[in-house]
Amino acid sequence: MSDSPPHRGHWSRRDWLERSLGAAAGLGLGAGSASALAADTAKPAGAAPHIVFIMADDLGWGDLGCYGQTDFSTPVLDRLAAQGQRLTQAYANSPVCSATRTALITGRYQYRLRVGLEEPIPSRDSLHGLPPDHPTLPGQLRAAGYRTTLVGKWHLGHPPAFGPLKSGYESFYGNLGGGIGYFNHKDSTGPKAQVDFWDGERLLDTQGYYTDLLSSRAVEVIQACKTDPRPLFLSLHYTAPHWPWEGPEDAALAGQLKSLLHHDGGSLETYGRMVQAMDRGIGRVLQALREQGLEDNTLVVFTSDNGGERFSRTWPFSGQKTELLEGGIRVPLILRWPARLQAGVSEQTAISMDMLPSLLAAASAPAPALASDGIDLLPVLQGRQPLQARRLFWRYKAQGQRALREGTMKYLRIRQHEFLFDLSRDPRERANLASAQADRLATMRALWEQWNAEMLPITPDVYTHWVRGDRQADRYGVNAPEAPAGKD
Repeated sequence: MSDSPPHRGHWSRRDWLERSLGAAAGLGLGAGSASALAADTAKPAGAAPHIVFIMADDLGWGDLGCYGQTDFSTPVLDRLAAQGQRLTQAYANSPVCSATRTALITGRYQYRLRVGLEEPIPSRDSLHGLPPDHPTLPGQLRAAGYRTTLVGKWHLGHPPAFGPLKSGYESFYGNLGGGIGYFNHKDSTGPKAQVDFWDGERLLDTQGYYTDLLSSRAVEVIQACKTDPRPLFLSLHYTAPHWPWEGPEDAALAGQLKSLLHHDGGSLETYGRMVQAMDRGIGRVLQALREQGLEDNTLVVFTSDNGGERFSRTWPFSGQKTELLEGGIRVPLILRWPARLQAGVSEQTAISMDMLPSLLAAASAPAPALASDGIDLLPVLQGRQPLQARRLFWRYKAQGQRALREGTMKYLRIRQHEFLFDLSRDPRERANLASAQADRLATMRALWEQWNAEMLPITPDVYTHWVRGDRQADRYGVNAPEAPAGKD
């Protein structure tokens, strides 16, 4: 691999400045804003594509058949991968959801915004959220003429100060917080539990399995293309397979849970049924596209907000959600666009914040209103450019974690322990090259420190979540204390 470009991607600082200034001059930087179209922006042939962006919650890298799952089948997503581009080197911006969702919707490192420091937003009482005046992916697509709707999970702040309808989506059907029961749709257990299921600003009293309800609404949104001539941007953000561990046949469990985190429940079999329910629902969504004659010119994207949790398959990686080991941040990523993308497998390194520049480019929309830290993946996936070298950074408050991937090399620190891995030879992160390549370790550490200085600092009030040793038997500390106590 060639030397890595600056972490802002392969556009020059001047390019970004010109585009950002053009945006600020042409339009305001509110949720519905977009920048003036740069002269060199390539327009795809034909009508603007519809975009269906599907995101699972806590899905492990190996939880689909096309990524190695053998315990259960995922025929719909396997077929989607066979018809499109399946990426093997894709990452989430964070090992937890709110932080990744901040990067996804803004196209920037989440650490540039106070809400993005939360790991994740812990409750509906949190004071933090995505500022409504910050440019967003749905806002910029909406300004470019798209119908924008979110079906599913938001988790970027609660009304009245925050919410999807304040940040670029014109319609919303789903949950505002991090997780809800799949049958009672409540955000916790016990007497303080509240229903967190909304249609716009109206609280819903709806029966049914949550994954199925989201799939049904997504189908209705697609069917509305019959009467709405605008191109569609549909964000379909499932909560599956996030806890609680409730499959479609487990309605009786809803009233028995002691905690929504469901530490005393779940199984590999239940987890598989949850993923399969999502797979079937996505099949209904794709069928709706076919029935409406929209399949050919619709870009469908599927990914996860972070790595897998306790029942996920993450082989060959180690680590899980809340950890910067590969299992906590490596995710599946599939893109299908029959009119513009040939089927194949790509080793291009990608990350959540790449979606904003990539989807804006696919839509031939104006360039990002603020300089994106991501890159447009389409030139590589369409064969117009070779693989682009990347330099990607992470940090996580719990356990003092930090990581940098540069080419195939990864610098990792957990607590005060430093590691250097060659992921091309050691994807499981077992052979520590820190001593053998001390100079490379020092260089990558310095790069991380330089990058970190540009981000907002992690302060004592920042919430963080981690896998505690008293909750999960394989996450114990050796001669080291647990992380400070905190809420789940």
